[in-house]
Amino acid sequence: MDLYSDKYFMNEAMKMAKIAFEEGEIPVGAIIVCRNKIIARAYNQTEKLTDVTAHAEILAITSAENALGAKYLTECKMYVTLEPCAMCAGACFWAQLGEIHYAANDPKRGFSRLSDNLLHPKTKVQSGLLAEESKQLLDEFFKKLRN
Repeated sequence: MDLYSDKYFMNEAMKMAKIAFEEGEIPVGAIIVCRNKIIARAYNQTEKLTDVTAHAEILAITSAENALGAKYLTECKMYVTLEPCAMCAGACFWAQLGEIHYAANDPKRGFSRLSDNLLHPKTKVQSGLLAEESKQLLDEFFKKLRN
């Protein structure tokens, strides 16, 4: 696998999603990359932190802003295993993320169901990389939850 490729970074986000899965959280992972260096890693922690806003994307944005000492992430790329919800898309807008790469679509809560305008106009979006792997992990999680 090519170091610094989109696939490499999405695999790193998948590692975070698997940690969430193991901890009984909805398995979504996110990383933020700046100039080919991972500056933030996060996964959903809504149960652990008893905080409905503790989505992987929000935690990653906070971590990346702390790492850079800046509130804007215009030079950064986020890799996340599930399409961001409206709340996370809003946070990405305010952080002015340069790029968002997400794996699986979220037909129920994904931001694109509402409007593509939830993101900053300069933010580039790509989707579908490792979508099947991400969807399988989510399906397995919810199946386990129901049983």
